[in-house]
Amino acid sequence: MLRSLTLLALAAFLPQTPDVTLPPATAHVRFVAIGRGTQVYACTVKDNALAWVFQEPQADLFDPQTHQPVGTHTAGPTWTWNDGSVITGKVLQTRPSPDPAAIPWLLLETHSNGTPGALADITYVRRSETAAGSAPPTACDAEHNGTTAKVPYKATYTFYSTN
Repeated sequence: MLRSLTLLALAAFLPQTPDVTLPPATAHVRFVAIGRGTQVYACTVKDNALAWVFQEPQADLFDPQTHQPVGTHTAGPTWTWNDGSVITGKVLQTRPSPDPAAIPWLLLETHSNGTPGALADITYVRRSETAAGSAPPTACDAEHNGTTAKVPYKATYTFYSTN
């Protein structure tokens, strides 16, 4: 018992592993949106075997306060705001979700397409608080070869700017 308490006390003083999906300290939050939609997978040959391979997200983005739609999230990965502004991301960091059945958390660096609007100066997007969305649990076999599966998911998308 004493040994357990000592180990617990020591654990409290150990340095915490930083979350690699957090942006640099110079970035500040501009927007937060809740993404709800599907992760699309194709049953195809990968590394000489059939496997479910991620294709694209298809999600609507909602304001977490008003629950009103604010944009979409699609292949690229691309985020399009209702005002027409568009950014495309490149994954910088990834970490497993605390929920083993959920897609990973990500930090992405983004680039605008040049259209003025809400997303024009966004430099990072973080996907966190993920729920579901992992590859289908059904077999990807000869019977399913060439088919696609849309797996529902939910995530928080935080949009950051360094300006």
